[in-house]
Amino acid sequence: MRDHSTGRRGFEGVLMAVAATFLTVSVTSAIAQSPSKSPADLAIDAAVPVPQPVDLPPPSIGDFKPDTLAAPVNPPAETNTDSAAAPTPAAPAQSAPAPTAAVPETASPVAAPPAATATAPAAEPVKEPVKTQATKDQPAEPQKAASTVPAADQPVADKVRDTLATKAARYFDRKAERAAVEKFYEGRDYAPVWTASGALTSAGKGVIARLKDAAADGLDPTDYPVPDFAAATSPDALAEAELRLTESMMDYARQAQSGRMHWSQAGSDIQYPEHPIDPAEVLANVTTAKDASAALDSYNPPHKPYRELKKKLAELRGESGMPVLKIAEGETLKFVPARKKQPAVTMDDPRVPQLRAKLGITEDADSSTYDAKVAEAVRKFQRSADLKPTGVLDDRTVKVLNTPKRDRSIDTIIVNMERWRWLPRQLGAASIGNAYVILNIPDYTLKVMQNGAQVWTTRVVTGKPGKHATPLLTETMKYITVNPTWNVPPSIINNEYLPALAQDPTVLDRMGLKMSRNRDGSIHISQPPGEANALGRVRFNFPNKFLVYQHDTPDKNLFARDERAFSHGCMRVQNPDQYAAALLNITMPNERYTPEKIRSMYGRSEIDLKFPTPIPVNITYQTAFVDDDGKLQIRKDIYGRDSAMLAILRNDKGKNLEAVVAHSQPNYSRPTSLPPGVNVAGDYTGSSQASGFNFFERLFGGPPAPPQQQMRRQQQRYTR
Repeated sequence: MRDHSTGRRGFEGVLMAVAATFLTVSVTSAIAQSPSKSPADLAIDAAVPVPQPVDLPPPSIGDFKPDTLAAPVNPPAETNTDSAAAPTPAAPAQSAPAPTAAVPETASPVAAPPAATATAPAAEPVKEPVKTQATKDQPAEPQKAASTVPAADQPVADKVRDTLATKAARYFDRKAERAAVEKFYEGRDYAPVWTASGALTSAGKGVIARLKDAAADGLDPTDYPVPDFAAATSPDALAEAELRLTESMMDYARQAQSGRMHWSQAGSDIQYPEHPIDPAEVLANVTTAKDASAALDSYNPPHKPYRELKKKLAELRGESGMPVLKIAEGETLKFVPARKKQPAVTMDDPRVPQLRAKLGITEDADSSTYDAKVAEAVRKFQRSADLKPTGVLDDRTVKVLNTPKRDRSIDTIIVNMERWRWLPRQLGAASIGNAYVILNIPDYTLKVMQNGAQVWTTRVVTGKPGKHATPLLTETMKYITVNPTWNVPPSIINNEYLPALAQDPTVLDRMGLKMSRNRDGSIHISQPPGEANALGRVRFNFPNKFLVYQHDTPDKNLFARDERAFSHGCMRVQNPDQYAAALLNITMPNERYTPEKIRSMYGRSEIDLKFPTPIPVNITYQTAFVDDDGKLQIRKDIYGRDSAMLAILRNDKGKNLEAVVAHSQPNYSRPTSLPPGVNVAGDYTGSSQASGFNFFERLFGGPPAPPQQQMRRQQQRYTR
């Protein structure tokens, strides 16, 4: 049988040579097209020696012998151990010359160099450039920038950083302030801001001066302790003083702007918009200002009435340091004016010259006669001290006269300055010359202000002391209503009209009031427009949660009284036509409204005059203020707010007076049942009568519901 093994081996050798050639070309092409290596791969390449590639021609059939083609290809694996061990993509390329390793040294003069080159490691100079490139491309660990803190302050900065990292809450218990302080110091590499090389900076001196003078703004300096920097000689002590002063500065700025006590602490009938400080802004403002003291002082109210009170507070404190002029006790002194044929009766007393000096009477200063001028001065003092203004100098009046002023005027000024902190910093609407309305309850006056000047003023009647007290608030007046309908509030229905109906079922008819039921079955009482309407001819609408507003009144006689707290909480205006014209000329100057034009609208149909720009309304409680002549005026604390606030401020130890106190909301529930024997004419039977108004629409006016057919002639509503 013919043996074909020799020919088969020759054929297999040819195939192996062709395969080796194909493999070499493919690997070379793949390496050329492969993407750039990652920094990690380059780092490995740099660390492991890589054999130098040899440029050899592809093997040919002449390089192989038939009797050696089947020999195992092991020598390259034994001699090129470094290359085989390296886990790099270049390893397949080095295996291409492997078939030549079995060829004898005499077979080819070019077979020996590849073996020697393949086993030789790369030279050291070749490895350095690769290492440098790899270090440049790989994501190296970020290096810490050089500190900008002076060397003398670096130990303090380190302590500040450590303290904020572990004990920040001990100094700044408010989260927003703590975060702002941490970010502020981080931005300056924790370098101290109040000291440099252990000495106070100008900013530190300015802040300390302002904190020590906190009493000038009616604040308590003990609330803003100043650390002893002179005794702080170690980095620990300086870091502690640094953060303590920052803490006091933040407390001052916050309380100067919003108050030592939140307005909700003083009662449930107060509603002012919140205006807290921005801690980051405070830090940036005070630490970068040329005058840190002035920058910190800027968080106090900017209003002129506040600044005038501050000036009077300083004057009174200056007087309190002078010897107190006391009036000795003695008989009661009085003056009786002349009557018809009877002459005036005066009294002489050696205490009168002292009394004249005490009350500021310069005319006849040495006279001992208790005459009309002295009696009038005593009467004025009694009125300011909440005494009965009789003009008689009795023992009680003498006692109050001898009481230091701090117990009266100074404390009154301080609580009034505190209430000014509750008010918005911008009282008016900027687009119309910062126009606003401000009403002072204890003074019973209302003023319209624009561009910092008074435009118009009038007398008002305010709420009775107790549950009918007029609330303190800031809202915006959006429109006025001429010929308003009075929709009686639920509190008046429950407390007054239902008991009156139980006594006399005809009382509402005699008063011109109408009673009906709303869709939900509740009782609704209203009074149509007219001369006898309880709201008069004009209502001024600034919707608020207390459901109060300003309006005209048919009872004009109350405006002649000195004390005018008679309403259920709303504010009655003496001259509503002038008030309406003043407001409309501010918000709609081209319309040229006059009081006569307002009065020409009086009738039986409601007319709404809407403001293009709402005007803010500020209801305040100023028992102390400075008048146009620069004199301090003290008013009676008719609602007892001064005494209540002073009691809270004097007993604030362990209390967070800045916390918001949650109060129950006013009860607006409407009655559903009537007294026995009282019926409602036209009870709701399912028609689309205007009883579908919600409560706020009934109280302040709103879009009318479709009227009944029979009411169409009586009630119309116009909107302008």
